[in-house]
Amino acid sequence: MDLHGFVKAALAEDVRDGDHTSLACIPSSAQGSMKLLLKEEGVIAGLQISQDILRIIDKDVQIQAHNQDGDLLQPGHIVMQIHGNVQKLLIAERLILNMMQRMSGIATKTRAMMKLIKGTSTKILDTRKTTPLFRYFEKEAVRIGGGTNHRHGLYDAMMIKDNHIDFSGSLTTAIENCISYQRSQNKPMNIIVEARDLNEVKEILNAPKVRRILLDNFCLEMTKEAVSLIAGKRETESSGGIDEHTIRDYALCGVDYISMGALTHQMNSLDISLKADFDVSKVEK
Repeated sequence: MDLHGFVKAALAEDVRDGDHTSLACIPSSAQGSMKLLLKEEGVIAGLQISQDILRIIDKDVQIQAHNQDGDLLQPGHIVMQIHGNVQKLLIAERLILNMMQRMSGIATKTRAMMKLIKGTSTKILDTRKTTPLFRYFEKEAVRIGGGTNHRHGLYDAMMIKDNHIDFSGSLTTAIENCISYQRSQNKPMNIIVEARDLNEVKEILNAPKVRRILLDNFCLEMTKEAVSLIAGKRETESSGGIDEHTIRDYALCGVDYISMGALTHQMNSLDISLKADFDVSKVEK
């Protein structure tokens, strides 16, 4: 992740030719302190990244973090205190809050889902249903919350889905095409294939090189039957509309993974604020 490039682009969007309110109200040499305050219970995420961002914006900033990513915290907790150039702190404020609020919301939801499948061997995966240009942060939040990152993009794994199958003419042809492509391009990578029914599960089992079978929108009974049919010959993954009410039932079917796009696109940002702190004059580096 090019964090310097990300910060440059974010500030170009938000600041452009200046934070004119701060330029008008606050002397350029003014130093001050701020505190990062959690306003509701949740798993904090993005704390280390926020410190890196602060140091990019103000290389002389002093930071005292009281927690680390992954901590479950209560409302009213002061997560971090910072001291530096006030104009620069106010420029950094919204960027840090936007990032940490969303990341912490994702981490909190992921932790809650992990708790629901405790005692099973199933792992929870994220998906590519992420905010454009913010994928790194959202997937990092899933990891902080206890989940596992799926492929990061189209470039690091092959996932043969329904459209690939339909445009290829058949499931077997799509698999053969992917294997042939990997050989010709010298690009070995995992192949995951989506099955729409039990017949397709059987067809995939007869094909080589497939690492994982994705059981898409399978009901519980079909999932149990598919897991029994696959019998450990391939990794198994359930997906499609699984939520907090059904996730444990799917995990108990014995699947290796459950992928949930809702982790990153149906979540509530955690309420966090960054406020002037006049109780301390500075914090330690």
